[in-house]
Amino acid sequence: MKAVIMAGGFGTRMQPLTCNLPKPMVPLMNRPIMLHIVELLKKYEITDLVMLLYHQPSVIKNFFRDGADFGVKITYVTPLEDMGTAGAVKYAEKYLDDRFLIISGDLLTDFNLQEVVDFHTSNNALATITLTSVKDPLQFGVVITDKEKRITQFLEKPGWGEVISDTINTGIYVLEPEIFKYIPQGENFDFSQDLFPLLLKNQEGLYGFTVQGYWRDIGNTDSYREAHHDILKGLVNVRIDEPKKDLVGKDLRIGSDARLAETTLMEGTVVVGDNTQVHAGAQIKDSVIGRNCTIEGGVKLNRSVIWDNVYVKKGASVNDCVICNNVSVGQGVVMEEGGVVADDTSIGEESYVKPDVKIWPRKVIESGATVTGNLIWGERWKKSLFEGEMIRGLTNIELTPEFVAKLGCAYGTSLPKGSHVLVGRDATLSSRMLKRSFLGGILSAGVNVRDVKMIPLPVLRYKLRTFGEVGGVHFRQANNDPTSTEIVFLDADGLDFSSSMGKNVERIFYKENFRRAHHMEPGGISELPHVVDFYREGFFRGIDLDLMKRLNSKVVIDFNHSPAGQILPPILTEMGCEVIGLNTYLDEQRGSKRAEEKPESLQQLAKIVVTLEACAGFWVDPTVEEVVLVDETGAIYSPAQLLPLMVALTLRRGWKGAFVAPVSAPSILEQITAEHGCSVRRTKSAERSMIEAAFSPEVVLAGTMGGRFAFPRFQAAFDGMFTIAKTLELAASAGTPLSEVMEDLPKRTFLQGKIPCVWEMKGGVMRKMSEDSLDKEASFIDGIKISVGEDWILVLPDQYNPVIHLVAEAREPRNAQKLMDEYRQKVERWKKELQGATP
Repeated sequence: MKAVIMAGGFGTRMQPLTCNLPKPMVPLMNRPIMLHIVELLKKYEITDLVMLLYHQPSVIKNFFRDGADFGVKITYVTPLEDMGTAGAVKYAEKYLDDRFLIISGDLLTDFNLQEVVDFHTSNNALATITLTSVKDPLQFGVVITDKEKRITQFLEKPGWGEVISDTINTGIYVLEPEIFKYIPQGENFDFSQDLFPLLLKNQEGLYGFTVQGYWRDIGNTDSYREAHHDILKGLVNVRIDEPKKDLVGKDLRIGSDARLAETTLMEGTVVVGDNTQVHAGAQIKDSVIGRNCTIEGGVKLNRSVIWDNVYVKKGASVNDCVICNNVSVGQGVVMEEGGVVADDTSIGEESYVKPDVKIWPRKVIESGATVTGNLIWGERWKKSLFEGEMIRGLTNIELTPEFVAKLGCAYGTSLPKGSHVLVGRDATLSSRMLKRSFLGGILSAGVNVRDVKMIPLPVLRYKLRTFGEVGGVHFRQANNDPTSTEIVFLDADGLDFSSSMGKNVERIFYKENFRRAHHMEPGGISELPHVVDFYREGFFRGIDLDLMKRLNSKVVIDFNHSPAGQILPPILTEMGCEVIGLNTYLDEQRGSKRAEEKPESLQQLAKIVVTLEACAGFWVDPTVEEVVLVDETGAIYSPAQLLPLMVALTLRRGWKGAFVAPVSAPSILEQITAEHGCSVRRTKSAERSMIEAAFSPEVVLAGTMGGRFAFPRFQAAFDGMFTIAKTLELAASAGTPLSEVMEDLPKRTFLQGKIPCVWEMKGGVMRKMSEDSLDKEASFIDGIKISVGEDWILVLPDQYNPVIHLVAEAREPRNAQKLMDEYRQKVERWKKELQGATP
C-alpha cells in the first residue's frame, strides 16, 4: 500500500518559523515534522511514499532524497501551480493504481493507521475519512455519520451557533484509485469543499471512522509550542534521536558531543542536541535545545524551543518561546511567554521582549530595547524612540499607522485630560497618513486636537507661544531620506522636547500604560483657520516696513516645494519687495527636493541672482527653519560664514545686547561684538539649549552652525521666513551690498572634520581627551574645547551617529590644519588603545 504525504503548503500561519523553511520541515524535537509522519507510516509497514510538494520543494528533496536513509521509497510530485488538495493528488494519479492513504506532512499524531485501513476494507468503501473528537471544532470541518458510519453531512469551519458535533475531519484518508474519475484534470479541486460533497451527493461509498489517540494540526506558532509541551508531558510518543540519560527522577536526552556542566539545573524533560554546550549555573526546564548551541551560566530556559546554532548569553531568561536558527540572545535579555525569534537575528543586551511578540528574520534589536510589537519590516528595533526632539523612521515600515496610533496614545497619556495640542504637517501624503493615525491615539486618551493641517514648523511654533495649547507636534518628510518621516514634538512654549519629556512618553509607550478616556469623554478635533493671519501680523510688527518699502529690494528665493512658498511671497510683496520664487508649488507625491540635489539648486540660484541683478538669493530648507544665503555677486555662504555675517549686519543696525552661538562657532564673533560693546553667549549645539538661551531679554540674535536663526523680538525659535525678511531689512539698513559687509569681517581659518567611532568607544575617547587636557586651557560646555593662544580645537561626540566631530580655528591656515591633524591622530590612537583593552 502506498501513502501520499501532502507537503505543499506555504505555512503562512506559521510565520516567521516558515520564512526560510516549508512547514513540514520545521523541527519538532530536533527532527522535521514530516519525519515523524514517515516514522508513523513505517510503523504500519507503509514504505512506498509519494510526496506532493509545491513550496520550497528542494528543501524537502535535499533532506529525504530517495528515502533509502529512512527505510522508505519516495517518489516526488511537484504540480506547476496550486491546484488544491485533491487537484494536487490528481497529478500523482499515474503512481497510484491501488488503494492508497493520504496524510498531511504537518500533523502530529499517533493514530493506529491499520485500524483505518481495516475499516475501509471491511466496508468496501470508495473513500474513508479519519475522524476524531476535539474540544474546539471551529477551526476544522465537522462531519456527521449514520449508524453504518456512512457520512451524511459536512460543515466546514462552523461558528459556535452552527456546531452540530465535535467530530472533525483529520485530513487522513484512505481512497480507492477509482476516486480519480471524480477529480477534474488541471482544475483547482479540494477534498473537503469539492470532492467529498460530490461523493455525498452521488451517494458513493463515503465513510467516516473515528480513531482514538493523539492528533494535532500544527497550524500556527501557538500550536507548535503546545505540540512540544504535549510531547514533553508524554501525551504523545514520538521518536527522539538524542539518547536518554540514565538518571533517576529526570528525563534527559543528550546528543553526541554535547557538554553539560555538572552544576546545570535540569527539571522535567530536557532535550539537548549534538555538540551543544550548557555552562555551569544554567537552569533548564521542559525545553528542547538544538545542535551547536551555547547556553551560558545564569540562563533560565523554561518550556522553550531552541533551534540550531543559537547563543544565549549569561543571565538571559527565556520563558515559553521559540528561537530559530543562528540567533544571538544578549546578556540579561528577558523574553516573555509566546515570543518567536526568527533566523539570523541579534537581540542586544538587557533587551526586553514582551509576550507574544514575533520577530521576523535578520533583525537587530539594540541593547536595552523594549520590543512591544511584532517586528516584521525594517531591520532594527531601537533602544529609544526619540532622537532629540523627534522620532524618525522609515515610512510605513518602521513608522506604521499602528505604531504612530500607539505613539499618540502614549503622548496623550502624558498630557492633562481635556487639554489641547496643536498638530500640523508638511505637504507630503505620507505625513498626512501618519498624522491622522496619530490623532486617533491622542483622542483616545481624552486630549483635544487643534489641527492646523499643512503649515511650516515656525508658524506652528509661533502659535504655541500664545495661550491655549500644552504642546505641539509636526509631521514632515526627512530631507536626507525621502523614505523616512520625522515627528517633531514641541512643548507649550514652542520649544523642542527636552530629553525628560521624551523619556516620559517613551516610558508610557513601552509599558503600554495608556489612559483610556471614558466613552463619553474622548478628545475632539477642531481647526484653526486663521493661524497664518495671526503669524503675519506678528511678522510685520518685527520688520521696519517703511524702510523696506522705500528700497523696493529684489530677491530670488528657492522655496524647495515647502509650505513657505504659499506664505512668504505675499508677505514680502506687501513689504515692498520684488520676489522671484523658485519651486514654490507643493508636490504631495514627490515632496521636497532630495538633499543631494541641494548643491545643484544653489548653483542655479546663484546664476539667477546675478542674471536678474537681485540684492540677494535664499535657499529655504524644507523644514522652513534653515536658509542658505547667496549675495549679489552669486557667492554662496557656508554656515560658518553666514553666522558672523548676520551678527555683523545686526550690529550695523545698531542693536545692542547678547548673541547666542554654539561653542563650535567661529571666535571672530567675540571680536566683532566686543567692538560694539556686545557679548556672545556660548551654548551647547542642541537647538533646545540655544532657544532656551534666546529667551533671555538681552539676546538679540541666536544662530546655529547650520544656517538657522532666531530673532527673539519676534520669536525665540528658528524661523527661515523671518530670517529672510530680516536679512533684507538689515542689508537695506547697512546701505552696502552683502559682499562688502562680508569683506570687512576679520579673516580666520575655520576647519571641520569627523572621525568614525563606534558607540561603545565614545565615552573612552572623551575620557582620554579629558586626561590629555589637564594642563591646557579647556572648556567643557559641549565636548572639550582646547585653546592654544587665539587658536582652538573642539572634540565633540555626535549625539545620534557613531562619529566624533573635530572643529579647529586659527589665524593662520597652517595652524588650523596642524591642530586638526594632531587631534585626528590622537583620537585614532585612543581608539586603538581602547580596542586593545577590550576583553
